[in-house]
Amino acid sequence: MSANPRLFQATSNEITSIREATSEAELRVQLAAAYRLVDHFGWTELIYGHLTVRIPGPEPQFLINPYGLNYDEICASNLVKIDVDGNVVEPSDYAVNVAGFIIHSSVHMANSAQNKCVMHTHTRAGMAVCALEGGLEPVSMFSTAFYNRVGYHEYEGPSLEMDERERLLANLGENRALMMRNHGILVVGRTIPETFLRLYRLERSCQIQLDAAAAGPMHRVPGQIAERSGRGLDEYSDAQTDAGVGSLEFAALMRKMDKIDSSYRH
Repeated sequence: MSANPRLFQATSNEITSIREATSEAELRVQLAAAYRLVDHFGWTELIYGHLTVRIPGPEPQFLINPYGLNYDEICASNLVKIDVDGNVVEPSDYAVNVAGFIIHSSVHMANSAQNKCVMHTHTRAGMAVCALEGGLEPVSMFSTAFYNRVGYHEYEGPSLEMDERERLLANLGENRALMMRNHGILVVGRTIPETFLRLYRLERSCQIQLDAAAAGPMHRVPGQIAERSGRGLDEYSDAQTDAGVGSLEFAALMRKMDKIDSSYRH
């Protein structure tokens, strides 16, 4: 049976759209989709946790979820734009969570080209692994993506003090993932699709580690193999499309959300 060229064309158009998502309007749609996907996968904890993206422009401003809304109520138009001092820079009916501002602004104020998007969750599996003395271990293919590439930040309370920002950023370092001890997981990336794929892999790594530990003695991937596996995963993701890491996966996930509820786009 021959392939349907229209299906491939549709996918190509969607991936092109993701690659060109550089305007605030496009980033709003992608970020709202990411919030709906976090809800879809069951990674929410009431109204807490945050996904943010820095918007283009000379001023250090980023989009964050309206405080008080469920993730399945978030859409492109109600995302709140704030600066790295916590000021809401455009009229909004909603406030912003203080802890979320402090955690995310710690990354956005650095204005790194590699860290335009930040995703932080309080999942059961993520918080559990963050509470383990040994932290994240190389016991699955996905967890090798973080081998020697994850930072650790000691718990200081519910992130309400401004001076914690410097320590958060220092503990993230050059890594793209941070295990916030006794708190939750955090990932960063150049784009929303890249960061969401990294969040998925880290969350799945935590789930698998806990499942394996509960079932019996864990077989850890040797360090040299884990290092090679992590590089291989990165190279494989980079080679999938010139639209960037995570673009294929995120285009597929946005199609899924469009079938379920496309109101996130409004």
